[in-house]
Amino acid sequence: MRKPYVAGNWKMNKTIPECVTLAIELREKLPKDTKAAVAVIPQFLALPKVAEVLRGSAIGVGAQDVYFEKNGAFTGEISCEMLKDAGAAFALVGHSERRHVIGETDAIVRKKLEALLKSGLEVILCIGEKLEEREAGKTQERLSIQTRAGLEGLAKADLAGVTLAYEPVWAIGTGKTASTAQAEEAHQFIRGLVEELFDKSVAQSLRIQYGGSVKADNAAELMGQPNVDGALVGGASLVADSFLGIVKGA
Repeated sequence: MRKPYVAGNWKMNKTIPECVTLAIELREKLPKDTKAAVAVIPQFLALPKVAEVLRGSAIGVGAQDVYFEKNGAFTGEISCEMLKDAGAAFALVGHSERRHVIGETDAIVRKKLEALLKSGLEVILCIGEKLEEREAGKTQERLSIQTRAGLEGLAKADLAGVTLAYEPVWAIGTGKTASTAQAEEAHQFIRGLVEELFDKSVAQSLRIQYGGSVKADNAAELMGQPNVDGALVGGASLVADSFLGIVKGA
């Protein structure tokens, strides 16, 4: 059985002291019998402090992005080795805001994913359709393009370090949430793609999170679906009690 995985993406929120305070509160309040894997993803400057506070706890720490080169004249970017040095165990790639606000392509996302895996870090690969694509009946087409671009050609062993996060762009930060049926349908389709690209064993072991206005009051129902293996949480992860409510729902 796939262990649920709940990760809180704090995005561009909170100062370093505020991130540390939230991390301490989560560490102290997370029940010892929690069955889900839990992680937080703070802003870059807070990463070392948050990692220090959570070292030895049941809460993992990741980064919101990475660059695919090891070093060089890439002003403002951060390498895999820098993330490891700061205490990160994984990073997001392909988050919808990186794709649609910053303009990252599938090719750039793939380079980042490969760099992370090569460095020994794990990856949460985000995929998802925009509202106009869903309304035009192109959800599966978009998911197929992004999943294939991100995973095709990898070795089966690489998938042990990859989690997929399905985040319908129209449901991120809007208060709208995909219905449980919509979420399950998309996750089932994604798992079928992974089986097509690799095999059934790989597909069944791969975790697929749902991301998109997840809250404590809808978490249990969403994550109760057969192919929804956790949640990538945005705004609701910025308050300890609301995030822990989602973890409880897992």
